[in-house]
Amino acid sequence: MNNAINQKITAVCNDKILKKGENVGLSFYAFFANKNDNPKLLMEVAEWWIKKHKLNHFEKAVKIKEMIQNKL
Repeated sequence: MNNAINQKITAVCNDKILKKGENVGLSFYAFFANKNDNPKLLMEVAEWWIKKHKLNHFEKAVKIKEMIQNKL
């Protein structure tokens, strides 16, 4: 994934953790608007989430943030 989406994922995770605590979960849809304005990027993140890492629909924000920071 490109650097811009990695930064956005980290920012969204930080925001959710700050607002709701370390136990907050989220799905990959949290990184996109409620409209399909960038289907290619959405599919890239979905494949990273589902195919590459076999993550559940909802995962802890701290886990996703750590994965992005470690470039997994």
